[in-house]
Amino acid sequence: MRPLRSGVLLLGLAAGASAASTNVVAVKAGRLIDPRAGRMVPNAVVLIENGRVKAAGPSVPIPAGATIIDLTPLTVLPGLIDCHTHLVGDPNDADPLTELKKSAAQRAFESIPNARATLQAGFTTVRDVGVYRAFVDVALRDAIEKGWVEGPRMFVAGPYVTISQGGGAVTGFAPDVALPWDLRFGQADGADQVRQRVREIAAHGVDLIKVIATGAFLTHGSNPASPEYTPEELRAAVEEARKKGLRVAAHAHDPEGIKNAVRAGVASIEHGTYLDDEGIRLMKEHGTFLVADIYDDEWIRGQAAQHGMPQDFIEKEGDAGRIQRENFRKAVRAGVKIAYGTDAGVYPHGDNARQFAYQVRYGQTSMEAIRSATIAAAELIGREQEIGSLEPGRSADLIAVAQDPLEDVRALENVSFVMKEGRVYKDAR
Repeated sequence: MRPLRSGVLLLGLAAGASAASTNVVAVKAGRLIDPRAGRMVPNAVVLIENGRVKAAGPSVPIPAGATIIDLTPLTVLPGLIDCHTHLVGDPNDADPLTELKKSAAQRAFESIPNARATLQAGFTTVRDVGVYRAFVDVALRDAIEKGWVEGPRMFVAGPYVTISQGGGAVTGFAPDVALPWDLRFGQADGADQVRQRVREIAAHGVDLIKVIATGAFLTHGSNPASPEYTPEELRAAVEEARKKGLRVAAHAHDPEGIKNAVRAGVASIEHGTYLDDEGIRLMKEHGTFLVADIYDDEWIRGQAAQHGMPQDFIEKEGDAGRIQRENFRKAVRAGVKIAYGTDAGVYPHGDNARQFAYQVRYGQTSMEAIRSATIAAAELIGREQEIGSLEPGRSADLIAVAQDPLEDVRALENVSFVMKEGRVYKDAR
């Protein structure tokens, strides 16, 4: 790899060089990956003040008195971003019906180790895309922000917006059982109800809206190859979300449901299993991101049954994993925007980085896969000026690995060092 041209990462150098040393940290990197330029920088320094990057590059002077963190044997890169997680709850509760056995408080406490495992794996930010129990994810996000719980920066969706008995609903229980309010908060039928529900969810402080545009694999009685919300209902969701300054993520497997969601103006298609050529063309035209969880099929077909996943879920999976991966390859070739998202929670938290190898296997270069989990993910979330790179002014989120992930992207599965907002959360050198 050629080093970066002078000046690519040196913006803000003068300010960094003259800063008071008391709150200054200098991270020395043997190799620094810059996803924006798509290059590796040898022998670089990342200068940090008050949790923000002041300068980064191969010729950054270190102020006297600065705290030095020597990572010269390692490869340093921005903190990773997973745009499709479910941190709330116990990953071993693979059946949504377990929601009827546990309280919201139990779900909240069960989430604490999930958040920590995700951060320790090098994912300093997640977009958490929906919960069954309304707003437990908001509480977890806020607890992390206040320092009560260790975890990644979270952007949360609150409850799924779903049709009655749809892919985001708790289903499969007796007809005389009444769900508590927080397990049915997101259900909405018809455009007017969808608008009302989006307004109510937005009022509870979420960061995005998640709509269930098609059926789901992991819901009793739901058909993933079938649309659920109509184009009118999807447009209503997007319009109301925009009024609140929020973007919409659409769970969508079925090709017609995918296209309905893209035409409605959603920011991302989650899963995209049966994406067809017209859908790919529409996504490229609209600038819609694809967030495809192309690793978790390994878990579902391999170990999920041992962890209590219902047999009807596993049987629905069938050949879907292979189809999804081939359609992912087509989308990459066509130039569709790709953001990294794993559906962690379906499989154990902390294993998020295992998907990198699959994205490379199915069409991306290692650098493209890293970009999908850094600058592209930050763009999808709408926080390009805060996260996703080590450019001046960004949050000092960085990780380090022993090997070069551009040579073998699986190096990202073994993170040695994690910093979030200038604070070290892991140092296993």
